[in-house]
Amino acid sequence: MTYIIAEIGINHNGSMDLAKELILTAALSGCNAVKFQKRTIEEVYTDEELDRFRESPWGTTNRQQKEGLEFTIEQYSELYAFAKSRKLDFIVSCWDLKSVDLIEANLNIDYHKVASALTTDKIFLQRLNKTKKPVILSTGMCTQPQIDAALNVLDNTEFVLACTSTYPTVSEEINLKHITSLKERFPTVKVGFSNHYNGQDACVGATALGAECIEFHITKDRTSYGSDQSASIEDTHSLVLAIRNMEKMLGDGIKKIYESEKPIAKKLRKVDDILS
Repeated sequence: MTYIIAEIGINHNGSMDLAKELILTAALSGCNAVKFQKRTIEEVYTDEELDRFRESPWGTTNRQQKEGLEFTIEQYSELYAFAKSRKLDFIVSCWDLKSVDLIEANLNIDYHKVASALTTDKIFLQRLNKTKKPVILSTGMCTQPQIDAALNVLDNTEFVLACTSTYPTVSEEINLKHITSLKERFPTVKVGFSNHYNGQDACVGATALGAECIEFHITKDRTSYGSDQSASIEDTHSLVLAIRNMEKMLGDGIKKIYESEKPIAKKLRKVDDILS
C-alpha cells in the first residue's frame, strides 16, 4: 500500500488551531503521516536576509515573517501528541543541525525527511545518520550524480522521492518517469513522489507508475497567505481516494478471466478453439 504523507509544512501560518485542523483533515482522509518543517532561523538565514523588507501578517521584515511561521519545540510536542492520537506518523524536515538536535531531544519522530535544499549538504546528511532514524530523501533541484552521492552518504534511506521544486510545478516539468528511472537505479530503496503540482493528476499518475510513497502539501484554502499554498491540495479526501482506487486498478499484472467475465464470454463468444 502506498505510504501517503500530508505535508502541512508552513501552511499552518503559525496557528496551532489550523495546524491541528490540518492534522485532523489528514487523518480523516486516510493519510498515513503528516509532515512539518523545523528551522533555527538564525542558522538558516543570514542577518542580511532576515533584515530585508518583506510585508507579511507579522510585520515588514523577513525576520518577522520567519518568526511568525516558526513553532516552538513545546508546540511541536503538542502537535506530535495530537497526530499520534489520530494514529498518524509524524515526520519533520529539519533545515539545520540545531533543529535536528532539538527534534531528536524532544520527539520520537517516525522519519527524518531531507528537503531538496539539503540533499547536497554532506554534513547534514551525516548528522541524520547519527539519529538512526529512517530517512526520506527528496530530489528536487538535484542532478542524478548528486542523488547518487546523497544515497551513498545516508545509511538508512527508506524512500527516495522524485520531485521538482517549483511551486506550483507546471505539467511539463513534473517528469513522472523519473520514478521509473529511480526504481531501476536503486532497486533496494523504495521510490516515491513528492508533489508540488496543484491538481490530483500527478499523484494518481505516480501511483500508476508504482510510487510507494506519495507526499503532497495540504491546505485549508489555496488562496491563503504563504508561498506553498498555491501548490497545495484542498480536497485531500478525494485525492487519497483516487490514489487508493488506482492501487486497486493496477492489479497483479497476470492476465486472467474474471468470474464477472465468464457469463459475458458464454453469451458473446461463438468460437473458442484457438488452442486446439
